[in-house]
Amino acid sequence: MTPFDLTGKVAVVTGGNGGIGLAIACGLARAGADVVVVGRNAAKNERAVREIGVLGRTAHALVADLGIADGCREAIAGAAAIHGRLDILVNNAGTNIRKPPQDYTLQEWQTVIDTNLTGVFVCCQAAYPHLKAAAHGKIINIGSMTSIFGASFAAPYSASKGAVVQLTRALASAWARDNIQVNALLPGWIDTDLTRRARVEVPGLHERVEARTPAGRWGLPEDLAGTAVFLASPASDFVTGVALPVDGGYSIQA
Repeated sequence: MTPFDLTGKVAVVTGGNGGIGLAIACGLARAGADVVVVGRNAAKNERAVREIGVLGRTAHALVADLGIADGCREAIAGAAAIHGRLDILVNNAGTNIRKPPQDYTLQEWQTVIDTNLTGVFVCCQAAYPHLKAAAHGKIINIGSMTSIFGASFAAPYSASKGAVVQLTRALASAWARDNIQVNALLPGWIDTDLTRRARVEVPGLHERVEARTPAGRWGLPEDLAGTAVFLASPASDFVTGVALPVDGGYSIQA
């Protein structure tokens, strides 16, 4: 087995039917993993399964609302039942509502927190016994550059993604004895459907991002695939509790 070989592993990718999630799912499949995609949109799920299937690995999809605790538990149980095991969990599903902090309703706040933070915790908790049984588990939580600093137009999102990093560290500490590594990826400005809407809603955002990013461009979803494979593979067996920015250098600028 090479350090990055995932042959024989089963991976669950929440929100894996598009954008960053789909790119990560495809990256894991290329490395040899069989993949279960979890998302709310059945049609998008099926398109993702076809795209992953072209890579020669088994792909399945489950419809679930990960903003609801029971939805998280049922998705993890269903994914583990398909293959009889679970080795890798990628918590990518997330949502955002953009507006000034003083304008959020409590329900809007709760909607973001339920999916971005509580959903991540419940999925991790549900996956734990399966990963422990496999004797070699990997959890990758998708944070954000707003895990590092705030965004004036995304208070609940920033709060949830900051908390994801602290949750990652807590779980890494608790579950290391079970040979489960828990790490986080912090995407920068990645060109997805969600950020395209942000460019419409936030004037001048596109130009500011390009000007601040040393790489001189927006990221692509595929830019997350390689780092996800690393954190899912034996190559990272002694790496846990890490929050790794994947942002072209955006977050290192003063």
